[in-house]
Amino acid sequence: MQAGCDIQNNCRWNPLDAPLGFVVIDKPSGLTSHACVSRMRRVLQTKRVGHGGTLDPAVTGVLPIAVGQATRLLPYLPGEKTYRGVIQLGTSTSTDDLQGEVVEVRDWPRLSLEQMDQALNPFRGSIEQCPPQISAVHVNGERAYTRARRGEVMDLPARSVTIHSVSLEHWDSEQGKLTLEVHCSAGTYIRSLARDLGQVLGCGGCLDSLRRTQALGFVETHAIALPLHPNEQSSPAIEPLTLIPPQLALTHLPIRTLSELERNDWSCGRTIAHQNGDGPTVVLSEDNIMLGIGIANSEDQLKPKVVFEARG
Repeated sequence: MQAGCDIQNNCRWNPLDAPLGFVVIDKPSGLTSHACVSRMRRVLQTKRVGHGGTLDPAVTGVLPIAVGQATRLLPYLPGEKTYRGVIQLGTSTSTDDLQGEVVEVRDWPRLSLEQMDQALNPFRGSIEQCPPQISAVHVNGERAYTRARRGEVMDLPARSVTIHSVSLEHWDSEQGKLTLEVHCSAGTYIRSLARDLGQVLGCGGCLDSLRRTQALGFVETHAIALPLHPNEQSSPAIEPLTLIPPQLALTHLPIRTLSELERNDWSCGRTIAHQNGDGPTVVLSEDNIMLGIGIANSEDQLKPKVVFEARG
């Protein structure tokens, strides 16, 4: 992610101001992503807060939080994610991780490092993957995990996902544990990868631990610890948080800078002349304030899609 302003050392704001931008949380283990959003709503004193990509309660790492109108930008952020995880071979569970009930324990093959890396080849590239029974996918309008906790066993259809890379960082053949770094498309389940690898090896497998190191273009160095609620601090004062300006999260998109006259037209929902290809485009003012997102078309026009300074 590139910036016209230093993400780490600039753009300080106070929660009493109207917020617009992103805060990246280093999600701790034991909390749901929804609980983190609820905490941020209280800390930021605003209801308009959303997260970019659910993490299971036991999973730690990068959780982008959109604040204010930045919630409207979540669909335009890059969807790929990166994880570092440990897979335990020889153990199969009801949830495909060690948080669930153990259903089978078997011996695992004592493969060499090279052989284990070769065993991962079927999981590199575009693959079909079945989500875990405990997952957030919808089944007849209801989350799969809700039905699974009622004791239902569902036949979840496989979905196409892309695993751009799998790096085998460590293989402990005595403990049956392998450490992986996985760069993948949105919708990929590392728990499913652990389960399916175990099936390929004929011993079963599940996820031991997992940390997300990159999501939606944000990385670990952008992340801060989840702030305490004001009532949980010794002082009622809330320390200013680092707000990442929205345009710094969208550097993968082209930019269109508007003149003052064009800015007025844009705020009124009028189409702007544009000659920079098709697709979403970041719209900025001459003083580098983000004005929204436009959709460029082949007719050299930029049509307003997200407008932050809308006027009647």
